[in-house]
Amino acid sequence: MVRVPGPGLCTPPSACWGPTASHYQGSSGLTGKDFRRPVTLVSTGKRMDGGSSGAEYETLSWGACTPAQWLLTVLGNWLQGKLHGRRVNRSRPHCTCVRAAGASGRQSSTWASIGMNAAVRAVVRMGIYVGAKVYFIYEGYQGMVDGGSNIVEADWESVSSILQVGGTIIGSARCKAFRTREGRLSAACNLVQRGITNLCVIGGDGSLTGANIFREEWSGLLEELARNGKIDKEAVEKHAHLNVVGMVGSIDNDFCGTDMTIGTDSALHRIIEVVDAIMTTAQSHQRTFVLEVMGRHCGYLALVSALACGADWVFIPESPPEEGWQETMCAKLSENRARKKRLNIIIVAEGAIDNQNKPITSEQIKELVVKQLGYDTRVTILGHVQRGGTPSAFDRILASRMGVEAVVALLQATPETPACVVSLSGNQAMRLPLMECVQMTQDVQKAMDERRFKDAVQLRGRSFEGNLNIYKRLASKTPDSQIPKSGCHVGVINVGAPAAGMNAAVRAAVRVGISEGHKVFAIYDGFEGFARGQIKEIGWSDVGGWTGQGGSILGTKRTLPGKHLEQIAAQMRAHSLNALLIIGGFEAFESSATFAEARGDHQEFCVPICVLPATISNNVPGTDLSLGSDTSLNAIVETCDRIKQSASGTKRRVFIIETMGGFCGYLANMGALAAGADAAYIFEEPFDIRDLQSNVEHLTRKMKTSIQRGLVLRNESCSENYTTDFIYQLYSEEGKGVFDCRKNVLGHMQQGGAPSPFDRNFGTKISARAMQWISTKLKEARGTGKRFVTDESICVLGISKRNLVFRPVVELKKETDFEHRIPREQWWLKLRPLMKILAKYKASLEVSDLGQPEPVSGHSEPAAI
Repeated sequence: MVRVPGPGLCTPPSACWGPTASHYQGSSGLTGKDFRRPVTLVSTGKRMDGGSSGAEYETLSWGACTPAQWLLTVLGNWLQGKLHGRRVNRSRPHCTCVRAAGASGRQSSTWASIGMNAAVRAVVRMGIYVGAKVYFIYEGYQGMVDGGSNIVEADWESVSSILQVGGTIIGSARCKAFRTREGRLSAACNLVQRGITNLCVIGGDGSLTGANIFREEWSGLLEELARNGKIDKEAVEKHAHLNVVGMVGSIDNDFCGTDMTIGTDSALHRIIEVVDAIMTTAQSHQRTFVLEVMGRHCGYLALVSALACGADWVFIPESPPEEGWQETMCAKLSENRARKKRLNIIIVAEGAIDNQNKPITSEQIKELVVKQLGYDTRVTILGHVQRGGTPSAFDRILASRMGVEAVVALLQATPETPACVVSLSGNQAMRLPLMECVQMTQDVQKAMDERRFKDAVQLRGRSFEGNLNIYKRLASKTPDSQIPKSGCHVGVINVGAPAAGMNAAVRAAVRVGISEGHKVFAIYDGFEGFARGQIKEIGWSDVGGWTGQGGSILGTKRTLPGKHLEQIAAQMRAHSLNALLIIGGFEAFESSATFAEARGDHQEFCVPICVLPATISNNVPGTDLSLGSDTSLNAIVETCDRIKQSASGTKRRVFIIETMGGFCGYLANMGALAAGADAAYIFEEPFDIRDLQSNVEHLTRKMKTSIQRGLVLRNESCSENYTTDFIYQLYSEEGKGVFDCRKNVLGHMQQGGAPSPFDRNFGTKISARAMQWISTKLKEARGTGKRFVTDESICVLGISKRNLVFRPVVELKKETDFEHRIPREQWWLKLRPLMKILAKYKASLEVSDLGQPEPVSGHSEPAAI
């Protein structure tokens, strides 16, 4: 764990709006009193004295040292002994530069990715937070080559109000000059003149490759500049090393080593919005639609879109259709129409090919369907709509986390450290060697060129491979005659409050269950319906079109099974249920614990039982994320964007927003991070009147800047006494004459709406995995009459960091605060300081990393599903 000191360790109290340095202070022991005047150092926090790495450090007051010695001392105290024994270089030149490169495979390109601005904001503010001087380089590599007004120092306010803006505020452009040595010489000269020796590059594999080439040539470029008299030898020595950290900004998600790239989730939102709109007209007129999506030579957007909307067929370059696909596809479309399905959706990646590497076009598919089936068929090419619009909550949070991690990576870099890229693996931010990832990305294209398509799929990573396997399983029904019957009956039930993604999970459970040879029974209206016998066998076609529907089609209630155990046991006997899949929130978790305790009295509960967390509150133990929370976050962020716009137009106005979540502050905290709020009040972090007063003072100081609006989020149960009305009245009174205040209770709008692409995909994946787990358990007991009485036979399936994990309910009970219905430990609390830092408060941030890039091979293992 690396603890990044608060701004009290890097800037004087006058440079921040927030409370005193000790208010959120970490364990390092330094406060604002150690400094006497504003810091004007242009540094990323790198050590600059050139001394040996084994030196010891002690706290010095500002008046007792030079700026270089001061920063050296401050960073030495928190870096020493915290980097896993690594030595830290102290001869580092001293500026950080931010640039956004293009999202295509070239060295730089015109394409920007949705969400880049969140990354730019995070890098700028984190850089300033640790005492750095941060520069924008406008227009990508072209701006670096041209210099002049294209390289401009950034300040805190220059990245305000950009979270909700698509594209990139610092521009991106193609640059042929940077591909030449002369161009790179000019770029190096421009950077050295400003003391810039650290680059944070946001772009695709081509842009990142260009940055690495620049880094490798750096010393040679400086020597040549010195020979030509453009810089002196002192400048060569002072700027001897260039450090590069990359973040992948690309809607294509074509970069190996990361599960998601910045912009991909937002592009999926645009695609699914179009698909949902098209499905209404297709349903009315019984049409077939062929939708072409972007992605170049990567089929991720097409594949996940097909999974999220239940498309009939998908064409992706990594997995071309087999010979005779024309007849197979038409037969499937015809079969679906025979099942009374009124529409067909075919999704085509723009780089789709057949197994001979020949292109498959949208028009070609349309002509085929019209000719062989006579269906009314339309083609829709989404084009650059996918690159535009407002970034999703997922992309904002992802980019913010990556931006902060990138700055920390630069803080820890040494001349021996290879260029790295910040990536996402599961739910964890990682650092990977840049060129290994680039090489693997190029290997994918090479595998496709050589028609080694299985290798191409595996090189894309386990997430891609898992999505493909699930799509194939859910899209086509195997003839009943070819499915071996298991003789097992599996019940599926929704419990608790409605959550977006429940229906996608039910659809996947039903279809995977049927493909495993089971009979699947839908249980309606929660445990009340279970007790009354509202149970019906459900078939493959019955769940068609469920993926994109919000709420719960099966119906759901918060009622627990405790009062109905006798009736539920009787219904399980009557329907011969051999397993149970419970999809729901904390009530689902409690219910499974009740069944575990009741096994001694009711042998009907001695069956495999799996809980899938589905609640907007994200308060179920055993998982980092729950179904529905992403959709709810997007609803909150969209509302906050509109409210911020209103506040900006009115000027000097602060909004208090109340979110749902019970006692769990996930929605308030993550919503604040994604919306760029000034504060978030949550139950997990107790606060008092002094904290409220400090926040009011923070906003009062903020109103004196050019950012004359405020946004504060409050979890509905964060405090019994400090209610939304109380906080509103306090802010109104204390801010009188400086700002006025408004309040807004979002309420049940957070539960409604169509599921986000993430929730559709996540629900499908975990439900499929759960049914496979149930099938495995049932196969183990087949023919033996075995009863399931072990703790491991009642589990919660959740995501933990990088993996899907089954955790026994009995084990999770020890980790649960039942009074407040939350886990005792919650991963997202580690991101809370990040929200405060980006809002210009003082906080100590712990960044989980190894301090050293990990090998990429660890992220390309076969998919678990």
